[in-house]
Amino acid sequence: MSQKATINGEVIFVGAGPGDPELITVKGSRALERADRVIYAGSLVNPELLRICRPGTPIHDSAHLTLEEVVTLMDEGTKNGETIVRLHTGDPSMYGAIKEQFDYLDKQNIPYSVIPGVSSVFSAAAAVRREFTLPEISQTLILTRLAGRTPVPEKEALAKLAKHQASMAIFLSVQDIGSVVKELLEGYPASTPIAVIAKASWPDEEILLGTLETIEEKVKAAGIRKQAQILVGDFLDPANGYARSKLYDPTFTHEYRQGTAT
Repeated sequence: MSQKATINGEVIFVGAGPGDPELITVKGSRALERADRVIYAGSLVNPELLRICRPGTPIHDSAHLTLEEVVTLMDEGTKNGETIVRLHTGDPSMYGAIKEQFDYLDKQNIPYSVIPGVSSVFSAAAAVRREFTLPEISQTLILTRLAGRTPVPEKEALAKLAKHQASMAIFLSVQDIGSVVKELLEGYPASTPIAVIAKASWPDEEILLGTLETIEEKVKAAGIRKQAQILVGDFLDPANGYARSKLYDPTFTHEYRQGTAT
């Protein structure tokens, strides 16, 4: 009998959302309810979400595990017919290290699926009540990170991306805010507004607003070293205003409405 025929279980990758347990999707919550085993991303996932699981469900904190140990749990569980939820913070597709897990599952013919989640980048925008895509200000959002122990391709260096002066969200970089500011100043004016949102949507969420001239001092004074989104761009505070959206402009005609003459 082939190995594929012996596997009766499945792995479901679920985005836990940014922190607030109510921000997991309904589909993600239902997957947790029926899970036979959960492997979750340690301190980055709100432990309140684990209360959704059935009592007695085996739960593994992947912060203490290697990739090999994680996939061994998946392999053993699915061969026993288990539905395994791999619970990732935010949305699994952003810095979730999921491709290497997919590759292993593909090689072992283990079925898997992905349920997306609310990324911290969007929770951060909600926290500061801003829109990334303001007409005539910015229609592009760049999601990136500063190079660290995980390198960034040279073509994606923060200084090069900054030259676009688009709306930008920077992950996993607040611990080196000085370098972030230095790189951003290669493209943005020093007066460009910037926000740092620590633990967006958690009860102890913290918001710092400033400019590229002032934010480093504020971040260091607040002692923020991790779990923070950095948002930068004129969308945060459009000094010269922004254009009204055509979608709801009474003079604009589209498929669902005939515009009126001014």
